[in-house]
Amino acid sequence: MKRIYFLVPNTGIAQKVVDELLLARVEERHIHVLAKRGTPMEKLPEASYLQKTDFFPALEQGLALGGLTGIVAGLVAVALPGGPVLAGGAILATSLAGAGVGALMSSMVGSSIGNRQIQQFSEAIEKGQFLMMIDVPPGRVEEIEQIVLKHHPEAKCEGTEPTIPPFP
Repeated sequence: MKRIYFLVPNTGIAQKVVDELLLARVEERHIHVLAKRGTPMEKLPEASYLQKTDFFPALEQGLALGGLTGIVAGLVAVALPGGPVLAGGAILATSLAGAGVGALMSSMVGSSIGNRQIQQFSEAIEKGQFLMMIDVPPGRVEEIEQIVLKHHPEAKCEGTEPTIPPFP
């Protein structure tokens, strides 16, 4: 899935875009709208906590770094004199433990900070615009962009994110 970003000027246009996306068979769970705090969202599908924070990117980074650190720790433990007899088991155990701890700690930090991808839109959101994030299969990106821009030229396509987290 790829995520398309659109900025729209008001609630009315945002609702019309959502309606047209639903008619184009984009499921509502793949449409996320972010607005300035306190803005009435009416029937718009509001972005969840996971879209507003860096939880998934941080989880992925922590998993990778923790796993790598665990592998290194396992190799060091095996290389020491009197190291564990089950060398492969020790390396596997330390890499899994490192990946788990890294993922846990990193995701906790990621959930406490804002999403790095949407920080570039913070000024527009503070001015009252609505950020629409639409998750679509790679083959439909251009089609969805054209649908939105054809009917709503006041919407600004702000590009796509190459991939989205595996659990949007």
